[in-house]
Formats: sequence, C-alpha cells, structure tokens
Amino acid sequence: MPAQISLTGVSYRTADGTELIKDATVALGCERTGLVGRNGIGKSTLARLITGELSCSSGSVSVEGRIASLPQTLAHSSTDTLADIMRVADALARLDRLERGRPRDGDLDQADWALPQRTDMALHQMGLANMALDRPATELSGGQATRAMLAGLLVEAPDFLILDEPTNSLDADGRAALYTFMGQWRKGALVISHDRALLRLMDRTLELSSLGLKSYGGGYDLYVEQQQIEQAAAQRALDDAHRAQARTMAAVQQQRERQARRNAAGRKSRKRHDMPKSWLDGQAERAQSTMGRSGRIADQRQSAAADRLNEAREAVRQAAPLSFSLPPSGLAAHTLVVSFEDVSFGWPGSPALVQDLAFRLRGPERLAVRGPNGSGKSTLIRVITGDVTPLSGQISVGIAPAILDQRVSLLHPDDTLLESFRRGNPDATDNHAHAALARFLFRKDDVHKRVSALSGGERMRAGLACVLMAATPPQFLILDEPTNHLDLDSIAAMEAALRDYDGALLAVSHDTSFLEAINVSRDITL
Repeated sequence: MPAQISLTGVSYRTADGTELIKDATVALGCERTGLVGRNGIGKSTLARLITGELSCSSGSVSVEGRIASLPQTLAHSSTDTLADIMRVADALARLDRLERGRPRDGDLDQADWALPQRTDMALHQMGLANMALDRPATELSGGQATRAMLAGLLVEAPDFLILDEPTNSLDADGRAALYTFMGQWRKGALVISHDRALLRLMDRTLELSSLGLKSYGGGYDLYVEQQQIEQAAAQRALDDAHRAQARTMAAVQQQRERQARRNAAGRKSRKRHDMPKSWLDGQAERAQSTMGRSGRIADQRQSAAADRLNEAREAVRQAAPLSFSLPPSGLAAHTLVVSFEDVSFGWPGSPALVQDLAFRLRGPERLAVRGPNGSGKSTLIRVITGDVTPLSGQISVGIAPAILDQRVSLLHPDDTLLESFRRGNPDATDNHAHAALARFLFRKDDVHKRVSALSGGERMRAGLACVLMAATPPQFLILDEPTNHLDLDSIAAMEAALRDYDGALLAVSHDTSFLEAINVSRDITL
C-alpha cells in the first residue's frame, strides 16, 4: 500500500528544554522528498520522530505503511556479517534450517523462498556482486557497509524510505549506485542530504529552520532559485522597514514639535491675562490630555515600526547563508609545495596500495585526489605528513600543510570549542578565537559547548574554523572529504572562500560538485 505519513503541529524539546522542532506540519506520500537545513537544526530528530524512535513533545505523527530507514551512523557488532547488515541473516538462517531438515516452529510458515535471489539482485544493483554473505562486517569499508544497508532496503521493499546522509561514506561508484537506486525508486522517500546531485533527483524539497518546515516544489536547483528570490524579497522588506521606521520617527518628531509650539502659545496667552482664567485652565487641561494621548499614539506607532523592523531583520537573518573569506596566505608562485617521485606506499606487511606515484604541486595550484574507497587516498595524506613511511621513492615537502581530515581528529572530544581553537592556534587571542568561531556560526555561549556534544556537521564546521581562521593563514591546505556532514549553506560558503584562496590546495573528495566549484586544476586518480 502507498505510504501516508502526516505530521500535525509537531514540536520536540530536548531534555534540557531546547526546542529543536517547532509546530511542524507536513504530509508525505508517494513522492521523493529532500530534507535540508543547517547543521544541528533537527533533521535527524525529525526522521526519528517519524520512525517512532522519539516521541514528540506536542502534536501528532500518523504513519500508514511500512517504513525502512538508513541511519546517519552505521553501528554493528564485531560478530555481524554482511547478511546482518542487510537484515536478512535471520530469514536466510530459517531457509537453511528447512533445507537441512531441522526446522523450528513457524519456520515453514515464515519461509521466503525467493529471498536468496532477491538478495543477489540487490547486491548486484549496489555494486557488491559476489560478495559473500558471511563476510565479517569489520572487513567492510564505510562505503561498502552503506551500500550493503541500501541493498537490504531493496530486499525489504518497504512502502517508504528514510535515508539520513546516505552519501557520507560512499565513493564515486557507490554514489552512482545510489543515484540509480533513487532515480528508479517509485515509492515515498524522505532523504536528508547535502549531496546536490542526489537532491536534484527529488520531487520536492523541505527546509527545516528555527521557524519550522517549509515546502518547495521540485529538486535542489529549483529550491536554490526560490531561496534566492526569497532572500532578495527579505532584503527589500528590511530596506522598506528601515525607511518606514525613519518616516515614523520623523512624523512623531514633527507632531511633538507642533504640540510644543501650541503649548508655548498657550503659556504666552496666560501670561498676558487677555483671556478668562477659566478658559485658560480648560485649554491647559485639554493640552495636557492631548499631549498624553499623542504620546501614547506616538509610542504605539514607534513600537509597531520597531516590531516590523525586527521581523524583517529576522527574516534576513534566517535567509542569510554562512559567509567568510580567507586572508592572503602569501604563498609565492612556483614555490615547491610537495613533490612525489616514483613513490610507492602501503601498510607494513601488506601489498603496496599505490605504486610509482609521481606529481608536483607548486605555488597556488589546486589538486584533486580521486579514487574508490580503500585506494589509498587518506594514506597519501599520511605519507605527506610523515605518519606513514613510503616503501620506495622520494618525497619533498616544502610547505607544512594544515590538515582537516574527515574525522576532524584535530578536535578533542572533551574540549570546548574555544579550547579546541586555542589548542590548534596557541598564539591567537581570545578576541580572535571568538571572532573566528563566530564567523562559522558559533556565537556567544556556543563556544563553550563540548566537542562531544556537536553533530557531525557542527564538528566539521568547527574544524574548518580552527584550520582556516588560524592567526597565521595556512599556505598549504589538505582537505579530506570536507563536505561530509556539512549543510548546504556551509558547503557553499566553503566553496566561495576556497575559490578566492591564494594558497596551495590538495582536496580528497568524492563530491564532484564541490571539486568543480573550487576550480581544481589537476586530478590524481588512485
């Protein structure tokens, strides 16, 4: 049956009373819906409210049909196999017992004899053909585990899918398989993602903000177009509100000046004694009353103008994306940044991952490193830093790199954001640290949050602040899957900043849109 999911006035508060979701109302059916929003805004929480993992603080969630979900964090035990990740292990074990003539109660009634064939087809569709179902989960890369779970969803064939950041661990082949999967999906789906290629496949887009849920027709490109129109309209409304407040203030001031002139004329008449005292007293009383009434009206007009201005400012604040720029690095053209001459490397006791790699990076060049999961991209970075000794060849590193890896390991879980920034930038003043973190939307008390309490996107954003906003601008940046977990605004801001960056850049990424946006000049494929 087609899935029917309804959220009516749904709000959710955390244990400390923080309101993550406010009055969300939406209906989800047979269309593919992308869910976007800034890091930490509550997208994963919304998904867990739909699946019933969390209960809403107010409002209601109604679900008809079978839901299957792919969580953002894939957890499995040391004894799990590929079949466990696909959630078919128990059903396959049931068939095995029947084939061996050792059934348990209920096995025959619950047997799904077509399951092995559907399992093989799903693995083939997700690029995992011929992989043994008893292969230990610990031997799978993050991308393989994600694809295995997607294959399991194909086997399960639910009425509605919820995918939470499904591309984070996928290489180019895995992403291509996912795009095909979603392009052919004809049931309902809610896809939480920052992957623009995936979001372009959606039938509509939902944006979650502090103001609630807002629906946009169409996929990512139409969403961006509508967002730009809204931002322009919000800015015009703010300009109008500023002008309206100025007119209100001028009108109130003119009214007060006219009343002051009338009061002055009345005082002069009283001094001349050319009018009866009773009439003068009446005039004074009426003037006092008029002043009070006028003052109240003026206060109301000014208050209304201030409210409209604040509303317009809030609308612009909600619409305004993250934005920052990088200071000049001072890297001279043709400076040798790093050189590999016929370098082979791998892990001790294992065959070489990469053989006879040769390249040079000079001055403000931009180099993209591509390749499937497990091909040695992250190991290449560790060879540059000296953490891994090459098996052969010559390496020269002329500029020490500033590195942001995909685990954001420069952040210590027990540190606050402020402590993490100071740890990485010991020469930075408190003012510089606060200003740098604020540019990445960590303001006021946010800087005292523990790293362990941050979402994946917030961790990446904090890592970017620590690396890119150093007191001494880095001349050589190495970014390892920097778009993982970042929201769309943060990705766009990083792309804009890196386009103007004048240092050397080496980027490891499966995100083709990101690499195109930062104008990489050369590729290395491992």
